[in-house]
Amino acid sequence: MQLFYTPDIEEAKVYALNEAESRHCVKVLRLQEGAFVQLVDGKGGFYTARIAKADPKHCALEITAVERDFGKRPYRLHIAIAPTKNTDRFEWFLEKATEAGIDEITPLICGRSERRVLRTDRLFKRITSAVKQSLRAYHPVLNEPIDFADFMKGLPAVPEGGKPEVLRCIAHCGHGPKHSLKETAQPGRDVLALIGPEGDFTPEEVAEALRCGFIPLGLGETRLRTETAGLAVCFELSFLNR
Repeated sequence: MQLFYTPDIEEAKVYALNEAESRHCVKVLRLQEGAFVQLVDGKGGFYTARIAKADPKHCALEITAVERDFGKRPYRLHIAIAPTKNTDRFEWFLEKATEAGIDEITPLICGRSERRVLRTDRLFKRITSAVKQSLRAYHPVLNEPIDFADFMKGLPAVPEGGKPEVLRCIAHCGHGPKHSLKETAQPGRDVLALIGPEGDFTPEEVAEALRCGFIPLGLGETRLRTETAGLAVCFELSFLNR
């Protein structure tokens, strides 16, 4: 059954696909009146609908069933990651992380970043495509790129003598002790992970993250590419929360 992303569906009993999706449904997929399709709103709603009018510009659907909180996970994962110099690699990360399970992505502009400008509209479409392919009812949030210093300033302050509600961790290649997610992540606890650029975080950035309550994170014995490190966090947390 074909799936469409319909973020504005809300509580509708009858819904019309936009022109691009209508054309894809009727002209490309050649679906006719009476055929059933599935819809997701990106907020956990998973809908089944019947085509009432197969119009290539205004395909009308009748909602026949809805399931809320479809595929909801017990934790939330936010990865702030430096965009790779090769845009294709970053798009690959977004696609695979969406399939593996991620809730929020923030492109992080660091001192050693080689790419500082992104077309977030194109990246959003890549995420949407992965949402549809993997039958996800939740659409990950894609934030606008932000400088490392500004991102850190925007974080909630850590209570004195306490720890942040969200587990904060930073993966870097510098010296010093590292902790695995297996050691630090508890099932059901939200996680914010920082992943640096190809040249790694600067020592000053690592020091600032540690001051803000981040735990140095190790992802194995080998050095991983930026996009691979981000994906490793997705898979490890998914496994720990099964």
